[in-house]
Amino acid sequence: MSKIISIANQKGGVGKTTTAINLAASLGALEFKTLVIDADPQANATSGFGFNHRNMQLSIYDCLVNDDVQVKNTILTTTTPNVDILPAHIDLVAAEIEMVNLPDREKRLRGKILSLKEIYDFVIIDCCPSLGLLTLNALTASDSVIIPIQCEFFALEGLGKLLNTVKIVQQRLNPDLEIEGMLLTMYDSRLRLSNQVVEEVRTHFPELVFETIIQRNTKLSEAPSFGIPALLFDAASKGAINYLNLARELVQNNGLNQTTLEQPVYN
Repeated sequence: MSKIISIANQKGGVGKTTTAINLAASLGALEFKTLVIDADPQANATSGFGFNHRNMQLSIYDCLVNDDVQVKNTILTTTTPNVDILPAHIDLVAAEIEMVNLPDREKRLRGKILSLKEIYDFVIIDCCPSLGLLTLNALTASDSVIIPIQCEFFALEGLGKLLNTVKIVQQRLNPDLEIEGMLLTMYDSRLRLSNQVVEEVRTHFPELVFETIIQRNTKLSEAPSFGIPALLFDAASKGAINYLNLARELVQNNGLNQTTLEQPVYN
């Protein structure tokens, strides 16, 4: 089984890139071959794996706007075991404008990456903080979507619009798209507000929320500056453990073989 999963939320700063990097690293640690697609012009996932996006000769931008560029020629191998990346470049900011008049503009990414399901167990797409053409391409190409929700004020703001976008994509572009789950991020058990957000989200979406919660952790913030995921930066940190638990939960939810995997550690 192979699965393409978008990490999407039009709100910025909710942990999309952190989730894409660390979930991919955790899946790699569980010996699933994983590809990260950086679909955000900020290219933070690219730099988070130690690559300088300014030096990219080929990137996802070239794949989207140029029919002659093959996706396999743009993929880079990271230092993280079992994890590759399709990098982004600042040029990606112009892709939405350039794709407007292209045929099947919402399906450009889908046409490029479907063949990758024969190579990778998981493809994780880091979406940009908007509901524009790049995000539509990601959702149209995906089997499911993970929605990060930060445990802070206005956590549910804009969530209805995102869910409506997912519904439109299901109706018009990708009827097989599912919501993999909502992921609560930046959780601080000492704060009443964090606990209220957890309760509120689980009350409104009881069947959609992951059991795993991503706690606020400095190691998650520090690791990207070294160009590595938290798992390689400090495997014993709460952030690394949280994402390992998320990877295990994701694998279990999809009915994959976990006979060799340790049980999740919740802390």
